Amino acid sequence: MSRVGKNSIRIPDGVSVALNGNVLSIKKGGIEEVYNVPECLKVERTDDGIVLAPLNSAQVTRALWGTSQRNVSNIVVGLSEGFKTELEMVGVGYKAAVSGSKLTMQLGFSHDIVYDIPGGISIACPKPTTIVVSGHCKKQVGDVVAVLRGYRPPEPYKGKGVMKVGEFVYRKEGKKK
Repeated sequence: MSRVGKNSIRIPDGVSVALNGNVLSIKKGGIEEVYNVPECLKVERTDDGIVLAPLNSAQVTRALWGTSQRNVSNIVVGLSEGFKTELEMVGVGYKAAVSGSKLTMQLGFSHDIVYDIPGGISIACPKPTTIVVSGHCKKQVGDVVAVLRGYRPPEPYKGKGVMKVGEFVYRKEGKKK
């Protein structure tokens, strides 16, 4: 029995849901997300919101039940509130700036790193050492954060690099004489 899958997905005001077989279309404003629910699950629209239920008790069905419920829930939350992740750059001379649809980062290399911002994602730099990535798709925000963090991952000796705000970096002791 899935603890996550049992929960119904509440639909906030301003978000419309259309159900066509096992295809969910979720809209808000000009943004529409489509999710194909696996055939082993039944989708119902109730007064509380959207309810997913398994059609059989196979292990694959039970695994997909909670995953599908959480994916649909993330789409609804992304369209109503959005997702946001903050990155901080720690290091001498590390800074970032947004110009148009490009993010330029100086991370201690001999060259600047220029990153093209994908559609559906907005990036802001409130301070030169802080990057805020936001969007309506949780996966896309996470992918962009992973790419930006991958340019200079945090290192354990000095703690320099690009990391999420509040992320713990395990520090190692340097070489002894």
